Amino acid sequence: MIKYWKKSDTRLVPVSEAERHVWIDVRNPTKDELAMLESEYKILSDHLLDIMDVDELARVEKEDDYTMFIVRVPIYDPQVAVTHFTVPVGVILFPDRIVTVCQADCDVLSDLAANRIKDLSIQNKSAFLLHIFGRAAIVYLRFLKDINKRTAAIELELQRSVKNHELTQLLAFEKSLVFFTTSLKSNEIVLEKLQLTKALRLKEDEMELLEDVLTDNKQAIEMANIYSDILSGMMDAFASVISNNLNMQMKRLTIISIVLMIPTLIVSMFGMNVKVPLEDLPHAFAIIGGLCVFASIFGIFLLRDRALLRKGRKKPKLAVPAVVGMVAPNRQGDKR
Repeated sequence: MIKYWKKSDTRLVPVSEAERHVWIDVRNPTKDELAMLESEYKILSDHLLDIMDVDELARVEKEDDYTMFIVRVPIYDPQVAVTHFTVPVGVILFPDRIVTVCQADCDVLSDLAANRIKDLSIQNKSAFLLHIFGRAAIVYLRFLKDINKRTAAIELELQRSVKNHELTQLLAFEKSLVFFTTSLKSNEIVLEKLQLTKALRLKEDEMELLEDVLTDNKQAIEMANIYSDILSGMMDAFASVISNNLNMQMKRLTIISIVLMIPTLIVSMFGMNVKVPLEDLPHAFAIIGGLCVFASIFGIFLLRDRALLRKGRKKPKLAVPAVVGMVAPNRQGDKR
């Protein structure tokens, strides 16, 4: 799908055809639309293939007629397993127009088209590119906060019951954080290249905008790293909890098996081909059953968790706050 946007007063408005100083917004392009971009605007087919490659990192390509920038932007799609991921966006700067190509409908380009950025100018190509980088960093931060909220909700579910579905969701979020970190670092390389080289002739106010974009990008990288470390620690902790729960269940099953072996041993001895001393008594079955029950209770008493019982009997002591000792001198000072 191709849309044309032109600046009218302080807003971007759609137009029907390409004109001078127009932003050509290409999303979810078909093969015919890519062929049109190649034939009409003389964009190299290799560059278009790189933009459509989902694994392409951010970089800069300088040609005679245009300069191409590839920016990694975040995407949210609830219909796939890894809901948060990144895709490349090609920003192609011509002397009289701007062409953006993206294989998906991303929030970054939608925010630009919805006039959510103040003072967005199509004629100022450098500022337009920096606004794309800046909006991408803001969307990254927004998605990182969303991932953090979803992870906290999954953590509460895991505290109640450990299920494979929740663990799979945590693994998907961990993949999303890896995608975000890799993409943000590649964007940072391009931004630093813009700052150190003369790929674009930036004015003083544009240099300040570039520094702000770099700051937001670095903040997103730090937040992604922090959330990734927290999520990795959480996965390790729940793996330990699962292993500990399994050990506790095996311990209980072992105790039950040992307790059940005691009455089985007694009944087996009475069932041997030997003379039974209680065979003449009318209540022999009840006596043997009682003996089995008593032996089982005695076995449970021997195999009980003594540490747990001691913990239950121990009365907690009331802790005296440390600030109590500091209150008296103050009160004495007040009396004085």
